Formats: sequence, structure tokens, C-alpha cells
Amino acid sequence: MGFQGLQTMQTKPNAGLFKRNPPIAGEAEAIERAKNGDADAFSKLYALHKRRVYTLCLRMLGNVSEAEDMTQEAFLHLFRKLGSFRGESAFSTWLHRLTVNLVLMHLRKKGLQLVSLEETINPSEEDAPKRDFGSRDTQLAGSVDRVTLERAVASLPPGYRMVFVLHDVEGFEHNEIATMLECSTGNSKSQLHKARLKLRELLRYPDQLPEAESSREVVQ
Repeated sequence: MGFQGLQTMQTKPNAGLFKRNPPIAGEAEAIERAKNGDADAFSKLYALHKRRVYTLCLRMLGNVSEAEDMTQEAFLHLFRKLGSFRGESAFSTWLHRLTVNLVLMHLRKKGLQLVSLEETINPSEEDAPKRDFGSRDTQLAGSVDRVTLERAVASLPPGYRMVFVLHDVEGFEHNEIATMLECSTGNSKSQLHKARLKLRELLRYPDQLPEAESSREVVQ
């Protein structure tokens, strides 16, 4: 999943901040062969998608070791569930949704709170938005260095980062996020608003951002 810069936020809100690549040559054939038990075909799917699945896990978890484990878990789950893929959406979209659900289940098992309970639909006056919650953020539009943006996103508080990644990176709608996180739609919108405010603050001083967790090639 490559960075395209924050200018993609000028498109519709659920377009996905960091767009996934279009269908890959030979992917459809590999999917069908893998469904029939072809191990080489499944290995090809793994090679094609492991990097983007790992990156998604790292963005959601903020921890390399956990991201490595969840990447492996996602592909084990894919091996068991591949037969249920019907091609009604892009394979990468389907795989990313499967991965998101696994990561959220992992976090719930750890007893972690996925959203901040104190967040409400009414932000404080000083940072209240001048537009609807959840709309595109033109103030974040423009060209931003890929590495700097990764570091800024990684620096967000966990609840803010989760909603930001699901909405602005993965392109989920607020009603979908609310279902995933077991919160209200208003809570999702409020957290996204707060996340964008925090990102703007962080990006004003990029030299002060901590180094991002390594995105090394962890799966061979």
C-alpha cells in the first residue's frame, strides 16, 4: 500500500488516504488455483500481499513484534477462508477487511479499549470543526513526505490512530467503523476529527517526531 501524499484527502472521504494498488497481473488465476489446493498459488498470493498486510497491522498496532504475529495469523486465516472469497470486491479489499477484523479481535482479547470513552460528538470550542465531522480535511491536503507522515500517524494516541487508519487509510465508512469498534457513529467521527487535529499539530514540527517502528521485511 503506497503513500500518495495527503492530496488524496481532497477526494471523497472514504477513498482511502493511501490507495491500494489495482488488481495484480496473475492474481485472479492464483486465487482460483489456491482455492483448489495449489500450494504454489497460495505462496504467490502471500508474496503479493504480505508487505501490505504487514503495513496495515503495524499501523493499527504500532508494534513490530505484534504486527509480525498478526501478519502470519492473517495468512493462516486466509488459507482457511479463501474458499469464501466470491470476487464481489477487490481481493485486496477483502483481505484487508479480514486482517482488520483479526487485529481488532486480538486487541479485544488483550482487554484494550479501542476508542476513548470520553470522546463525544461535541468537541471543545477551541478545536471545534467548521464543517461536518467525518468530511474530507482540506487543511491536511498537500504533499507530505511519506516517512514523516508514517511517523506522525504512528505518534497518534491508539484510539485516534485506529479510527484514522480505518477511515482515512483503509477507506471504511463511519457506520462500518462504529460496528467494528462497537461505538457510536458520532464517536467515530469525533475521534477522526481529533486525530486530524493532532496530525496537523505533529506535522508542524516534523523534526520532533519519534522514529517510526521499523517496517522491515518480517515474513519470508
